[in-house]
Amino acid sequence: MLSFLSKLFPNKNERLVKKLTTRVSGINRLEEELQTVSPDVLRQKTQEWKERFSAIEDDRELKQELAAILPEAFAVVKNACRRLYDTDVHVRGHDIKWEMIPYDVQLVGGMALHEGNIAEMATGEGKTLVATLPVYLNALSGRGVHIVTVNDYLAQRDSEWMGAIYTFLGLSVGCIVHDMNPAERREQYNRDITYGTNSEFGFDYLRDNGMASRAEDQVQRGYYFAIVDEVDSILIDEARTPLIISGAAGDPGQSYQVFARLVPRLRPDEDYVVEEKERSVNLTDVGISNIERMLNRDGLLKSPNLYDQENYGLTRYLESALKAHSLFRKNKDYVVENGEVIIVDEFTGRL
Repeated sequence: MLSFLSKLFPNKNERLVKKLTTRVSGINRLEEELQTVSPDVLRQKTQEWKERFSAIEDDRELKQELAAILPEAFAVVKNACRRLYDTDVHVRGHDIKWEMIPYDVQLVGGMALHEGNIAEMATGEGKTLVATLPVYLNALSGRGVHIVTVNDYLAQRDSEWMGAIYTFLGLSVGCIVHDMNPAERREQYNRDITYGTNSEFGFDYLRDNGMASRAEDQVQRGYYFAIVDEVDSILIDEARTPLIISGAAGDPGQSYQVFARLVPRLRPDEDYVVEEKERSVNLTDVGISNIERMLNRDGLLKSPNLYDQENYGLTRYLESALKAHSLFRKNKDYVVENGEVIIVDEFTGRL
């Protein structure tokens, strides 16, 4: 009965896949026509599209234009893969034979990603190749595309491996890794397509928006379209751990010392609640009253309410002190080297 009903009333995912599948034959037909033209024709198409779409400022108009050329753009990528077939691609210091041409199911996966969906694929079904289809299409916007991976190795490998397609078609490819200086990062972000890890992208965002005092000190150029690899790991597992960055401030030492002295006087479960799974600490109403009383007694509050605009900035020191006191353990979450506190990355173990 359930099987019968599912055929009568397919779920949303099944309807989407069925709709996208109807477009596959058109893509394949266009790709067959491209097999008779010169490779220069593909590169010329890329440049013509890029010049046309880079001039579009309205997001809605750009989205419509990209949707209109999706079948032909996907056909161009598939044809580029066909032309690369059996050629050597230099990846991580080794020459490997290119042996991938997108299957129909991969074309469907590429369309699903372009429309903002999560595409779940089994190991070996070629999700890395699937991503090249919507990445190429959206890179034609001239606004830059980010591919987010789980580690530096995969970011570098895929930027070289899949980069063979993009460079063949006339697009530029960049890769962000942890030991790059700001000038190198800025250059990589200015490429049509940029690979990197979630933490590298995240820290660059924090530096640009919280520490860079001038526009020329910023490295990222904007945010338009991104593909997230291993989305469950990056947006669920690793999202539990906040990105922490520090830099020079006016003279925060005294404020940190004050809150480091006051926070241990607060009582767990009564003044504050620790959420280990979410890696967060939240004051209760009782805790807020107690910390306000302590700060008022020491003359540190400019108004009675801790969260008034006049006291802006104090809450940052309070939250940091609460987390340091309740969540971070020495030689597990951080280490002390040469008198400096260094955070340990939970997933990579990197300092």
